[in-house]
Amino acid sequence: MQDWFNDFYSAIAKTSLSHWLNTLPSQLTHWKNEAQHGEWPQWEKVLKNLPVTNTQHVNVNDKVEIGLAKEISDGQQKQLTHLLTRLMPWRKGPFFLHGIHIDTEWRSDWKWDRVLPHISPLKGRQVLDIGCGSGYHLWRMRGEGAELVVGIDPSDLFLAQFQTVKHFNPDPQVHFLPLGVEQLPELKAFDTVFSMGVLYHRRSPIDFLAQLKAQLRKGGELVLETLVVEGDVHTALVPTDRYAKMRNVWYIPSCDALKLWLERVGFKNVRVVNKDVTSLDEQRSTDWMQTESLKDFLDPDDHTKTIEGYPAPLRAVFIAEA
Repeated sequence: MQDWFNDFYSAIAKTSLSHWLNTLPSQLTHWKNEAQHGEWPQWEKVLKNLPVTNTQHVNVNDKVEIGLAKEISDGQQKQLTHLLTRLMPWRKGPFFLHGIHIDTEWRSDWKWDRVLPHISPLKGRQVLDIGCGSGYHLWRMRGEGAELVVGIDPSDLFLAQFQTVKHFNPDPQVHFLPLGVEQLPELKAFDTVFSMGVLYHRRSPIDFLAQLKAQLRKGGELVLETLVVEGDVHTALVPTDRYAKMRNVWYIPSCDALKLWLERVGFKNVRVVNKDVTSLDEQRSTDWMQTESLKDFLDPDDHTKTIEGYPAPLRAVFIAEA
């Protein structure tokens, strides 16, 4: 496990991110010694038992497909399938690992297809994904030519899922750190920062936007994807309790309101490049995520509303410059 982080330290030691080494090692040591999820030992055992393969096929350009079925034996594929199920639920994907299709709850590839046409080319850039989930988009960013891709997310299950994929594609330029955004110093070094599906989970959205800006170099690009509601510059939905059965939803602004928030913290050239209603085909229960999903969160008689009566999930993509 420690090698994961040592490799990252080496990767940034001679880059504009080298000052991160002043704080990062102690944070990750604390995670290792005191802050791990109670189920981490079971997930770590899965990682230790992953079959050793001679993976030749890697496609992270138009999907995340690592290894083909023919590259491993039937016994190895059966073993791998069993191990992958022990890391359920798989929420962000899909992944294809040696012929095994991990059909995740979210079609994260659809989100990527909506975002990609509007962002600056990633070739040669240092990229940060805040709230990266299992790391699906990290691989797609690398597929677009990013020089260094870093994802942060405090979920240890997501870390285990990411490291499972990386086991078969040990790219030294793609990394996952089990951190929350509040643990980041002002790095001011990334060329592009992504934050997709996080803003509405933050109790202080303005502070969160300022934290995003603090990670970008001057002129760097923010790619922000989040829930929005229809309305004017003064509109923001604050659920009284739950939104779509989620307790941790605090603010859902209109596009005009969020544009103002971004400008207030210093972003420039803020624009909305996509709005899309989340469909039942994009977020749903599968064999790899067997609990409730979007159809259970909507009013069964009116899919334009959540089960609590709020507007159904509408998502927007914002691009802005630091």
